[in-house]
Amino acid sequence: MAETADRDRRKVLEALEPGQVCKGVVSSIEGFGAFVDIGGFDGLVNVAELSWAHVDAVSDVVEVGQEVAIVVLGVDMEREQASLSLKALCPDPLEEFARGQFGRVIPGRVERVVRIGAFVMLHENFAGLVPIHELAARDADEPESVLQHGDEVMVEVVDINLYRRRILLSLRS
Repeated sequence: MAETADRDRRKVLEALEPGQVCKGVVSSIEGFGAFVDIGGFDGLVNVAELSWAHVDAVSDVVEVGQEVAIVVLGVDMEREQASLSLKALCPDPLEEFARGQFGRVIPGRVERVVRIGAFVMLHENFAGLVPIHELAARDADEPESVLQHGDEVMVEVVDINLYRRRILLSLRS
């Protein structure tokens, strides 16, 4: 019986290909992600692949027994594992942001002031960095001399690196 189940799981795994979209059922939730049963084989959706937004708890996104559509990211036949993604089926909010906001001056709120500059929250899912040399018309030695946590500011979106998921901002404009 166990041998037949192993053979069936292996067949499902062999049929999976990166980029393939499948349906499955969330079989268990762990702190690091959720396991999804795809026809008798459990693949892992790592917490980073659950949503484009920050995820505090896996159970905030999925629940055991929930049917989900997932994308196969990779298959490791040797380890008999598959990595899956829920967020791959949703548009990347950073790409949408880049199309509409690159080069524009937009409002934001200072979230954190650090030695290298200040992080400004621009959208519920991401913040950008105003490097120290972009804080003022004159170079500031201490970022705290120009901005404080909670300050509402207008910043120019001067660079967006979609691969590294980084936004560069300026107060100079």
